[in-house]
Amino acid sequence: MPRRGIIKKRKPVGDQRYGSVLIAKFISTLLKEGKKSTAERIVYGAMDQVQAKIKDDPLKAFEKAIENVRPLLETKSRRVGGATYQVPIEVDSNRSISVGCRWLVKYALERGGRSMTDKLSAEVMDALSNKGGAVKKREDTHKMAEANRAFAHYRW
Repeated sequence: MPRRGIIKKRKPVGDQRYGSVLIAKFISTLLKEGKKSTAERIVYGAMDQVQAKIKDDPLKAFEKAIENVRPLLETKSRRVGGATYQVPIEVDSNRSISVGCRWLVKYALERGGRSMTDKLSAEVMDALSNKGGAVKKREDTHKMAEANRAFAHYRW
């Protein structure tokens, strides 16, 4: 707790093109070395490619992709009496969205070859259809949490 009073939570600001807080958060996740204009160019280019492929609103498609990627459960290490247990916990919605954004960026970067715009649009399209690396990561995280459900009573 801070000594100088309560810190107010700032209202997030939407992005330039869509006015979406989610896109603004994703652009910040993609940011490297403070080059926001480059990150915006990559994200907006990927959104244009997604719109060309699905012939629909790219913002709704992106929101659906994030919804398919974000984890609902994860495990945290808890040390109890000399043993370390992986305890499953529910993920807060803000953390869930930020982890989903991170996974989308990570698995888009790992794709081979083309430009980052192409890789990101391909990863978003895969996430839309419940395929791709980011969705597999979510499935693995959920499996890990399900396998360690016996240790849920160590949550505190």
